[in-house]
Order: sequence, then C-alpha cells, then structure tokens
Amino acid sequence: MSPSLAEKALAYHRMPVPGKLEVFPTKPCFSQQSLSLAYTPGVACACKDILDHPDHASDYTGRSNLLAMITNGSAILGLGNIGPLAGKPVMEGKSMLYKFFADINVYDLELDIRDPDKFIETVTALAPTFGGIHLEDIKAPECFYIEETLRSRMNIPVYHDDQHGTAIVTGAALINALHLTGRKPEETVVVIAGAGAAGIACARLFSGLGIRKSNMRMFDSKGCVHAGREDLNPYKAAFAQPGDMSLPEALNGADVFLGMATGNIVTGDMLKTMAPSPVIFACANPEPEVSAEEAMTARPDAIMGTGRSDLPNQINNVSAFPFLMRGVLDIQASSITTSMELAAAHAIAMLARESVPEEVTAAYGGRHFSFGKEYLLPKPFDPRLMERIAPAVAKAAMESGVAARTVHEPEIYKAALKKRIHDVQQRVHAMMNLQ
Repeated sequence: MSPSLAEKALAYHRMPVPGKLEVFPTKPCFSQQSLSLAYTPGVACACKDILDHPDHASDYTGRSNLLAMITNGSAILGLGNIGPLAGKPVMEGKSMLYKFFADINVYDLELDIRDPDKFIETVTALAPTFGGIHLEDIKAPECFYIEETLRSRMNIPVYHDDQHGTAIVTGAALINALHLTGRKPEETVVVIAGAGAAGIACARLFSGLGIRKSNMRMFDSKGCVHAGREDLNPYKAAFAQPGDMSLPEALNGADVFLGMATGNIVTGDMLKTMAPSPVIFACANPEPEVSAEEAMTARPDAIMGTGRSDLPNQINNVSAFPFLMRGVLDIQASSITTSMELAAAHAIAMLARESVPEEVTAAYGGRHFSFGKEYLLPKPFDPRLMERIAPAVAKAAMESGVAARTVHEPEIYKAALKKRIHDVQQRVHAMMNLQ
C-alpha cells in the first residue's frame, strides 16, 4: 500500500533533519587568521565603519539580502487561527521558496502576540536586522492596520503576501483573461466573494488595472458590502455599493467572479446567468467556491482558475513574491508602491504569452503548455520569472523614487539574475546529494 499524502508530507518535514531550513556560513573559518577576521578583533573594523557610514551595512553584513518572515498564526491558509507554533512549518516553507527561487535569505519569526500595537512595536524594533519585512497569515482587519502602520514607521519595505502577492498573481490572470475575451477593464463587472486581506487587496489592484469601483460588487460573510451597512470597517467601506443585493443577483450579467472566501457558495445555476465567456477565479482552499467540474459543466465557455495545483490556472503567490522581493532588495527600495505591484502583474501576464521552454515541460511530467484558456499564468518552475519580474519591479521602484540604488544596465542585471538563481539551485542540489 502506497503512503498517504500525510505520511509523505510528515516524512518530508522530518527527514533527513527536522524542518526545511538551516543557517550556513558564507565565509571560511578554518584557521586562526580567519577566526580573527570573522570575529574579534577584525569584526570591530566593520562595526566602526558602519557606525560612521550606516549605508555600508549592506556591504559588510547580509542585511540587504535578509528578510524577516513574520506571523502570529492568526490566519494560516486553509487552517485558520492555529497560533504561531503550529504555523511555523508554513513560514519555513515560504522561506525555503525565497531561497530556492530567488536566493533571498529569510529568518522566520513566529510571534506569540495578538495585540496589533504590541505586534507593531516588536516588528519595528527589528529594523536594524533586516532588509525587508514579509508579513504572513495575519487575520483581517488587523493585517491592514499592522501593515499600514509598519510602512509609516519603517524605512525598509514591508510586504504582506496574503494581500499583495495574491493580488499580483490574480491581477496577472485577470489581465490575460480580459485579453482572451476581448474585454475592456473599464467596462468589466467584477463580483468579489471575500472581503478579507486577499479580497480587498485584489479589489485595490484591480482598480489600478482599470476596473471601476462602481463595477465591483463585494461580498463578505454577512452579504453584500453596501453603503447601508453600519458594521463595515474602512477597508470594506471603500468598495461599498450604493444598494444591497444578493450574490445570485450580483452574478447576473457579471463578467468576472473572484472567490477569496470559502468553499461551495456558488452553484452552476448561478454561473449560467453571467455574461458570455465569463471569467471564474474560485480560489478558496482546500475547497473552491465552486468546483471546476460544476463550473465548466454549467459554463463550458468560461475561463476557470483556482488555488489548486492539480487544476489548470493555479493562482499561486509563489509566482510573484520571491521575484518581486528580489527586485525590491536589489535596488534597496524603502517601500513597495502600487506601481511596483502592477509592474510585477504585467510582467507575469506577458511571460505567459511566450512559448514555454522544455525545462518547464520536464518539471511538469512532459506536459506542454501554450497561452490560452487553460494557461493564463506561467508555471512557478519557469526560470524566466526571475529575469522578467525583478527588473520590472526595480524599474518601477526607480521611477517611483523609492530606490536607493540604480540598475544602469538592464540586460546585465537580467544575466546576473539568471546566473544567481542557477548557482543557488546548484548549491541546493549539491547539498541534497551529500545528505
């Protein structure tokens, strides 16, 4: 009898050593001389130089390529409020993806802090250690307040992946879906089920893509987000419609359905009332808002996307966050702007329209992909993601005025990125062979 998914997953996390990460030195320390350089007395030279020139910390320490992956475990994907300790495997997993896909070092920090202001105070104090902050799996609406406050207090980029990573990849999928169906953003009607971190972030980015707020119909667990409700936080209120309506009424004639809510809240009959060639992104995990089978049976003309890896058009943040942050760190951005997020979304969308290299085909068991209804987004193992997204983000950062460094030769930068990811993946493979 073959092992179950749970057995395989637990063995993967346990062997050959527990966990998915370790800290490894970048300099030799095999002699008295190297010890005196790495630590006392030589280390004082670096300390004194940084004291006189704080910006030299990026030359003498690993800070400029080091992120903090921080959570309080209050909204772990698919599991909910399970706390910081139980959420640690997720944080280690995303940290590993940063290293493998973009050669970014990450310390995962699971904080047993539920009070937003105490959380903010703790993270703010960590600024000297890191080149950037990655917030993860923090429940809404606290996540909005936490991120906004940290961004205002810190001079390093603060990024909440549940918001921005989701929005970037969903935005890229929407760009290509609108392209395939011949729709204009300003005329497109979008129904959004889910008004948490992901749903609101997607709505915000969709506005940047040209979708009008008046054409966005948002729903939370209590129903339509409309102006007559007195229980709306300011983040939801920004997308409130003038009047109330039901989800079936909202879907009638709509062009796009985006699900960032919970499973099985939409039926095939509801989808039948949508406009011709509807776009259906049902992203709840592990069960989508409507199954792909039911959706495609009801609407064979639809473009369908989900959060599942076993179905076409998986909307997966890993196609965005490593490469976005690679560009952010390389130009030492002080913040992440909407224009940088839009640049990432467009870079992802345009890459999907290109022919797919053989190495991607090999990574997916010999399957061939080409741009169309079942291939809106590049696969996460597409090696070109790094060299397309990071330069686009760096360029947008420079244009936004938040970059401390400049990329003068884009083609040289792309070549360096390609070599960097090749080298780190070779090192990972070599280490695996030694174990």
